[in-house]
Amino acid sequence: MTQGNNLTLRPIHTGTLRKNIFVGYGIGLVVISYFILSARTPVPTAWGTFWMIQPLVITPLAGAAGGAYYYFTRHFLYQDGWKKTTGMVLSVIGFIIAIWMGIVLGLHGTMWN
Repeated sequence: MTQGNNLTLRPIHTGTLRKNIFVGYGIGLVVISYFILSARTPVPTAWGTFWMIQPLVITPLAGAAGGAYYYFTRHFLYQDGWKKTTGMVLSVIGFIIAIWMGIVLGLHGTMWN
């Protein structure tokens, strides 16, 4: 009796991965730009006049991580029935959590104390 190896490695398509990362980066940049441009009186404590640098770096990077998460969970989208719905919900919730954490980490100490 021989054991079969059912493990298969899925290839990483770097073009699609880059596209998802750049889309996530762009969404993060747009979201944090909206928050920064709508700030009337920011509270820059330790950053001084360059308080915008931290949110403009951290949040798009978190969006890029969310885009990568979406890429790695997208194989659920090619399934049938409830697996497809679960995969879509998990990927969108994961991306939203990544953007939310990026906003919190980016604005901590700059606009929020």
